[in-house]
Amino acid sequence: MKFFENGDTKVFALGGLGEVGKNMYCVMHNEEIIIIDAGVMFPQDELLGIDYVIPDFSFLKKNQDKIKALIITHGHEDHIGGIPFLLQLINIPIIYTPKQASELIKRKLEERGIKYKKLQVYTEKTKIKYKYFDIEFFSTNHSVPDSHGVALNTPNGTIVMTGDFKFDWTPIGPMSNIHKIADIGKKGVKLLLSDSTNAMIDGFSISESKVDEALGDVFERCDGRIIIATFASNIYRLKHIVETCRKNNRKVALFGRSMETSIEIAIAGGYIQDNGVFVTADDAAKMKSNEIALLCTGSQGEPLAALSRIANGSHKQIKLIPGDVVVFSSSAIPGNASSISNTINKLYLKGVKVFTNTSLSEIHTSGHGNKEELKLMIRLFKPECFMPYHGEYRMLKAHADLAIECGVKKDNVFTLDNGDVLSITKNGVKRSGSVPASDVYVDGNRIGDVGSIVIKDRIIMSEDGILVIIANIDVNKNELLGNTNITTRGFVLVNENGELLSRIEFMANQIIKQNLKKKRINYTDLKQLIIQEVAPFIKDETGRKPIILPVFMEVNR
Repeated sequence: MKFFENGDTKVFALGGLGEVGKNMYCVMHNEEIIIIDAGVMFPQDELLGIDYVIPDFSFLKKNQDKIKALIITHGHEDHIGGIPFLLQLINIPIIYTPKQASELIKRKLEERGIKYKKLQVYTEKTKIKYKYFDIEFFSTNHSVPDSHGVALNTPNGTIVMTGDFKFDWTPIGPMSNIHKIADIGKKGVKLLLSDSTNAMIDGFSISESKVDEALGDVFERCDGRIIIATFASNIYRLKHIVETCRKNNRKVALFGRSMETSIEIAIAGGYIQDNGVFVTADDAAKMKSNEIALLCTGSQGEPLAALSRIANGSHKQIKLIPGDVVVFSSSAIPGNASSISNTINKLYLKGVKVFTNTSLSEIHTSGHGNKEELKLMIRLFKPECFMPYHGEYRMLKAHADLAIECGVKKDNVFTLDNGDVLSITKNGVKRSGSVPASDVYVDGNRIGDVGSIVIKDRIIMSEDGILVIIANIDVNKNELLGNTNITTRGFVLVNENGELLSRIEFMANQIIKQNLKKKRINYTDLKQLIIQEVAPFIKDETGRKPIILPVFMEVNR
């Protein structure tokens, strides 16, 4: 069966299924491909030296002549962070993006020296037409401005992607456009893909206005300096923190590059008003404690973020003082709980008071809808078929169950992995093969050069170290010159393990001398032979398995 040009409309994810991050989804019909979002995922602790995890672009690279557009739903890193890497590898004809996300994308491209002039800002009123696709947008309420869902009208019916959303009846920004969502639903939706992040949380999510009240209470009760850590991308949270500071006659000092960038873009876009509320770090140092609030990055315990350096006592401009209050206006991203706890413990050791989000102090709310909001979205769209997306597998499964509860037939609910393809016809929806969709690691400026084998070696080196065996070979006489030289890093202390290293040296000498008697020497085989002999000996003697790296230096005398 041809993957293209068979009259089916195909939907698949290159990232975002079974994980929280690197969202990237594709819809195609015959020779046209529309991409929705291009995000990154931040690496877990075991991915040593990795800066980002991005989707596998190989399918898009192979079929880039069919790509018509990349559409961005909103400006979070897990939806836009992969764009600089995508543009380095693939020609994207145009990127449609909301206003705030457009400014963030421009900054990203400038930082990496990428020139791209085909960013097109869209609004809820924008309509895009291609040969097989009529595309429209609907506003959603999320933690950043200009968040949208996407409706793609295809020859085989309408496909809707909600983007990230919640239903907040008293939001800081605009509400989700329930009327337009309902209108699209009335016309008929073949397949709904819906945000699954909070599918396991009962009820409705807390309104952002409730968080506003809780933060206001903290300000009223505290006479000392207030340090607030939150997501730099959560513009509406930043907006009401700034407004709360203004109401309480406090100036705001910013710490953290991403925080400064977000505030700058928010002011330029009219989302936040300055009116003299912001001051420099130097000005803040001269002010009374009850006249200043510090707004910083580091709510996830990131080692290099401002709050972590403050907690460690290593920040050049901020030193904790008695009476300081630290507010975590955030929730833990999966995998970050340990780092956050470490930061909180360090803050307590410094003698400051710490507020975190609890049922008694609602100083954070998610930008994603809980179960009742997910049900409402399903009921408004009334889809024939349903595919949960954006979430770990347990979240996708819980969301699939909600869809069945809301009347979608069980056979029409599809819980997929990255790369799995749904094929849509006028008669229905079915699974239909797969495309490559593995993780790709970014290490510095290198994209995809670091694979699983390299990561495994890095883990071994971090745990058991490396042992290098260096031998000088006289290529004319086929003789070992002197003895081998043993160098280790992270394995054992050389000064305290002389006997062990001498025995390893003796073993290597004997193996090399025996093999040098042969007329033809295969250095690759010789290296492998040394590893096979030395590794079990080291394991028996030390219980460790360092990486063993034999190195041969050819000498002409």
